[in-house]
Amino acid sequence: MLTQFKTIALIGKYASPQMEVTLPQLADYLRALGHEVLIAHNTADQLGLLHQATAELSEIGERADLAVVLGGDGTMLSIARMLVAHDVPLVGVNQGRLGFLTDVPVETMQENLTAILAGEYVTEQRLLLHTEIVRAGETIFSACAFNDVVVSKGGMGRLIEFEAVIDGEFVYSQRSDGLVIATPTGSTAYALSAGGPILHPTLEAFVLVPICAHTLAARPIVVNSHALVELHLVHADDASVHFDGQRQWDIQIGDVVRISRAPKKITLLHPKNYSYYKTLREKLYWGKKL
Repeated sequence: MLTQFKTIALIGKYASPQMEVTLPQLADYLRALGHEVLIAHNTADQLGLLHQATAELSEIGERADLAVVLGGDGTMLSIARMLVAHDVPLVGVNQGRLGFLTDVPVETMQENLTAILAGEYVTEQRLLLHTEIVRAGETIFSACAFNDVVVSKGGMGRLIEFEAVIDGEFVYSQRSDGLVIATPTGSTAYALSAGGPILHPTLEAFVLVPICAHTLAARPIVVNSHALVELHLVHADDASVHFDGQRQWDIQIGDVVRISRAPKKITLLHPKNYSYYKTLREKLYWGKKL
């Protein structure tokens, strides 16, 4: 069965004990359907599959029509950042815990992928954040985040102080443990734990959520996705910026953390019966007795 997705890349979470069985089975199944299958080189190396067709992630972006990510949401976050520049749609097979992004159950992955490859799927485009850290007028570091950018105190545990400026206008000065700037995708992650709202993933917006602010008046703010958010670090003994909880960069007094939407979006493909609200009900246990 040949579709618009002729070449399919498989990318797996290295440390998952199930991957040794799941990924080779899926690769054989897709080949039997007539697709060319590329296994991410690091994944193949970990699973002893280097005798099969492999590709580096940079090559996958150029060669694959579709990438299937097997693992948890953390794996999907990492792969999405790497492939966003190449416009490769992603399908997530859940072998983790929550599965907000990897929403295809491993038990039904062949059935669901067969339908998706036949054109029966729901397409969603999700925005990412682009961040620059500016010191003395020069950009010293930049990175993208799919879930969130978090400016926070470091290991010393002392509050940091910063000023928030949105689209050139001073908004507030705050002393706190930090601030979460989350995309709609990331609104169900750290931002939710810090008391932020849930944003539907298709909204053109992102949310600023204070972390343990030293005031009772601090509240989350939802801003347009085209806004430019600048955080000026006024005081900190130890502070850093975290990207999806997977990368970090230390900052110092006088630094400016400049956050805007990334130029490209990630395309996710879901099964035809996908419902974001159903996902929320299941993952957040809405209406269930605990």
